[in-house]
Amino acid sequence: MGTTQLDSVQEPKYWHLRTVLSEALDSEFSVGEILPNERDLAARFGVARATLRQALEQLELEGRLQRRRGVGTTVAPPRVGVAVGGEQHAWPGGSKDAWQPTDCVQQVPPAAVAAALETGADEPVHTVRRSRTSGGQRVATELLYIPAASVPGLTAIDAPSGPARARTVLRELHRLEPEGQDRAVELGSARADDARELDRLPGSPVLVVTTRFTAEGRTAALSVATYRADTCRLTFGDTADVEIHHDPERRAS
Repeated sequence: MGTTQLDSVQEPKYWHLRTVLSEALDSEFSVGEILPNERDLAARFGVARATLRQALEQLELEGRLQRRRGVGTTVAPPRVGVAVGGEQHAWPGGSKDAWQPTDCVQQVPPAAVAAALETGADEPVHTVRRSRTSGGQRVATELLYIPAASVPGLTAIDAPSGPARARTVLRELHRLEPEGQDRAVELGSARADDARELDRLPGSPVLVVTTRFTAEGRTAALSVATYRADTCRLTFGDTADVEIHHDPERRAS
């Protein structure tokens, strides 16, 4: 085979260092452990601090490292697997659900959500906010939209607001017989409110998973979950449970 221009391109120093550092993370450090400071790391590997910073930034983008204000650079926990497909007859908030409810309010949803739920343009729906953590770090946030028609037995006195209200709404939703669900995944940018909850900058890359739950021949609920792209990856399997996976370079899907 002939030589191409790429064959003569030398690997950037920071990329080679990134590989060396990645191997060191696997063999010498544990999850949550704080790395030595930049000066010590640069001296250990015999590189300029600018080169070291590039390598650290690359590993942070890949989800191997986390930079925490007031703490330093730490080894990130394993990525969360976002399951695509799988179990089609389960409501959110079940016994095996890892999401934690944080709030619930009644408000008018975005126009696209109202159209999917087939509610009136100005009709408020129950909006449940939930979060998902892994290794003590929040990795995803969710807005679950539930129209009043899906929880007809719910009253304002059941629980006024907050997590208790969210759990009450979900419990009432479970009275319906689920028919199925469909899911779509796309790459997006973190909005200001999601970025704040996920401890990321606005515009940071995220995975947006939209799930439509059906019952009685209609859309009974709609979930819009936002995952940190640097800590999550898609998985394809027979279960809809969110699984924990090690770094993709070390374990094949």
